[in-house]
Amino acid sequence: MAIGSAQDQFRFESASVADAERLAAIRVEAMRPSLEAVGRFDPERARARFLDSFDAADTKIIHAGNAVVGFFVVRRRADHFYLDHLYVTPGFQGRGIGRYVIDDLKAEARAATLPIRLMALNGSPANGFYRSCCFEAVSADALDTLYEWVP
Repeated sequence: MAIGSAQDQFRFESASVADAERLAAIRVEAMRPSLEAVGRFDPERARARFLDSFDAADTKIIHAGNAVVGFFVVRRRADHFYLDHLYVTPGFQGRGIGRYVIDDLKAEARAATLPIRLMALNGSPANGFYRSCCFEAVSADALDTLYEWVP
């Protein structure tokens, strides 16, 4: 699947088990600033948390040419879609990739008449991004905020 007006620049592909380590490294890179800001950056823990729940069937890799520039994980459940991960490498942020992923997922959720849920680390710029995509905070704890979008 190509992305919007940048069809020739970005595409999504299904992940394989062999992609797990590379995607874990992207997660660590993307999460580092937010985790450092709250004093919780531990690269091994961030890597292990991703690998412990990695399921290639739920994972799409975002490519720009031959480079992997991000990925997302959607867990399709009976009563909602759960966006477990959405990471775009810093050099490709701000190009509309994340918004395209969200818009595409919203279209699928709308067709299934299911809400989308996700968690974002408190203090992370991701919170503003998800609010700008019309997600509403449902609950929060000391570390994370749960968001939901309902079609």
